[in-house]
Amino acid sequence: MAAKIAILAGDGIGPEIVSEAVKVLECLQQSYALDIELEQAVIGGAAYDESGNPLPQKTLDLCKAADAILLGAVGGPQYEALERDLRPEKGLLGLRAELELFSNLRPALLYPQLVNASSLKPEIVSGLDIMIVRELTGGIYFGQPRGIRTLENGERQGYNTLVYAEHEIERIARSAFDVAMKRSKKVCSVDKANVLEVSELWREVMIRVSKEYPQIQLSHMYVDNASMQLVKWPKQFDVIVTNNLFGDILSDTAAMLTGSIGMLPSASLDKNGKGMYEPIHGSAPDIAGTNTANPLATILSVAMMLRYSLNQPELAVCVEQAVSAVLDQGIRTQDIADGGSSVSTRKMGEAVVSALQLKSK
Repeated sequence: MAAKIAILAGDGIGPEIVSEAVKVLECLQQSYALDIELEQAVIGGAAYDESGNPLPQKTLDLCKAADAILLGAVGGPQYEALERDLRPEKGLLGLRAELELFSNLRPALLYPQLVNASSLKPEIVSGLDIMIVRELTGGIYFGQPRGIRTLENGERQGYNTLVYAEHEIERIARSAFDVAMKRSKKVCSVDKANVLEVSELWREVMIRVSKEYPQIQLSHMYVDNASMQLVKWPKQFDVIVTNNLFGDILSDTAAMLTGSIGMLPSASLDKNGKGMYEPIHGSAPDIAGTNTANPLATILSVAMMLRYSLNQPELAVCVEQAVSAVLDQGIRTQDIADGGSSVSTRKMGEAVVSALQLKSK
């Protein structure tokens, strides 16, 4: 039976980059006999514009029925004045929560062709290959109570709650250790246990669960030091596991080590391997509609989908090799052009499809 993939283009550059990733999926369908069925729906600002809801029930139902989800991006300045529950980001957070997509895999891989695009020295970043495993459905983004209140003296106060239950830490620990078992068997757990009780529990549970994985070398690092070490000596890391807030920040830092946030995909998985796949960059409203965005992170998200949800690791490698072949040809979008000539979003997508078609013959 055909695997059902929900396509959520979203806002900003989302429709442009997702369009190119869909071309890759259609190429795999036609040239590699990948048995899939694609269905599109709206989310975020586009959904609010259409129905007044950033996560319509129809979209949620489609995503629940799908085997995997491909997402572009959500958000834009025109929605910032909306009530928080109506903002595009609420649709994305709601989808993650409804589908229990608790494990966010964010690779930071530097392609050798782009070593000069990194802001760090080649000897620091050459060969970089990190996987950040971020807990995605708990922590301060979801903790209650939260809000803005007025104190007795009339001053307003904002407050959020950072909270994790043992089972939430246990499952993200196992997810990270399972990923590490397929890599170098090294995990660095990032916390702030010197000042936060929730991090004390986090560290305690990480140590306990690690005993189920005797081959894993587990280390611990405070988040402020981890941020510094990512810039100072990033290749010391293989798998990093951390909470929602710290993972949000550290994964964007790691992304820039690779030269462009436009190169990096992500996967958000549930306990059964069903996932939502998206580039880690945002909606980039400043370049939306200009046909200049880099679609490679979205295309590489398709590769992650093939590997983690569709059980097609060989096709995942084909997509990754096609991207590498395009980079070998010197084809660049403006974010990775390093001052040289660049191609459009569509031209980059077409180049990857051409490389895939050539490989299939």
